[in-house]
Amino acid sequence: MHILIIHQAFAGLDEAGGTRHYEMARFLVKRGHTVTIIASPISYITGRPQKEKIAWLEEQNPEPGITILRSYAYPALHRSFFHRLVNFFSFMLSSFITGLQVKNIDLVWGTCPPIFQGVTAWLVARLKGVSFLFEVRDLWPKFAIAVGVLKNPVLIALSEWLEKFLYRRADLLIVNSPGYIEHVAQRGGKKVTLIPNGADPAMFNMQSDETDLRQSLGLQDQYLVLYAGAHGLSNDLGIVLQAARKLETEPNIHFLLVGGGKDKSLLMQQAEDLKLTNLTFLPAMSKTEMPALISTANACIAILKPIEAFKTTYPNKVFDYMAAGRPVILAIDGVIRQVVEDAKAGIFVPPGDPDALAFAIMDLSSHRERGQKMGAAGRLYVEQHFDRAESAAQLADLLEEMDVNHA
Repeated sequence: MHILIIHQAFAGLDEAGGTRHYEMARFLVKRGHTVTIIASPISYITGRPQKEKIAWLEEQNPEPGITILRSYAYPALHRSFFHRLVNFFSFMLSSFITGLQVKNIDLVWGTCPPIFQGVTAWLVARLKGVSFLFEVRDLWPKFAIAVGVLKNPVLIALSEWLEKFLYRRADLLIVNSPGYIEHVAQRGGKKVTLIPNGADPAMFNMQSDETDLRQSLGLQDQYLVLYAGAHGLSNDLGIVLQAARKLETEPNIHFLLVGGGKDKSLLMQQAEDLKLTNLTFLPAMSKTEMPALISTANACIAILKPIEAFKTTYPNKVFDYMAAGRPVILAIDGVIRQVVEDAKAGIFVPPGDPDALAFAIMDLSSHRERGQKMGAAGRLYVEQHFDRAESAAQLADLLEEMDVNHA
């Protein structure tokens, strides 16, 4: 079976960003399938191109059975909302042309966000007469409206129409969080299956503290609190800066903010204005670097803005933190809170509350053995309930069933 994935934000293991699709592709290849991915040459996290000169199309073959086709996208991803839309539409067009050139496809797998590539995937699938799988990775445009990125009533109406159009035309819909199922079903999705976010515990060593990395940062004896991920509007990292300011009198607590995004330069300026000396920014790191990074930390933060819509999400980083055996300080309510509390893997704090965040960090810093027990419990819970290999096997079964039914 030849599976075509159209995914603008796709990231390989050597790139910054979520690698769910690369890991899934590896598993599908082990099951005897071939996977081609059409992806952007512009990093969705950093907004920077892989190479100085952007080609119309570049083919990469990272391992047998997996082909990555980097299809042109307008490079100014993070410059403004208008430039972001141009970026999305440029990839929509180029990926459509590229997709038509891929031969002997049995199934097209589209993913959202951004939603526009879903149109490409649907159209390529229909023109080639194969099944169309649509994956919902977050509730766009609902989230964009909730954070105030999407305000124009005409654009909102068109986006919601497009969302329903794709839901109704998918041969199969998959979601990565149980919180999305009702939303998708209410908007016309008929066959909605949960393939949850998770992690590969084998990638993480929960025992190591990566002393070399600590030494290189000059933080050997600090209680390190890590945030790893996007630095964008939704991530509410200003709250982390406020918590860091409240903990300036605690000389043994230090914050690491690792990643990239549209708001990173603004956050760095805010930290400088606040004269924070207990916080370090690091650039975005690849998935292969992430285990070493997380193992430097004593505790890890997951945070989103206090918006009702975000109660539906299953952030990837939470499962990575848990797989690495680190206690989670969770400033996100909803379905992911249920996971962390069921696992006894961390502490929930109300989103948008820097005092509660600072208190939770102080509490874990003062009771380190408690934090270590939370980390171990989280690791075990991921192994039992959110191992990526099991999710990949479930996905492979679904795709093979679709192929048989379509034939």
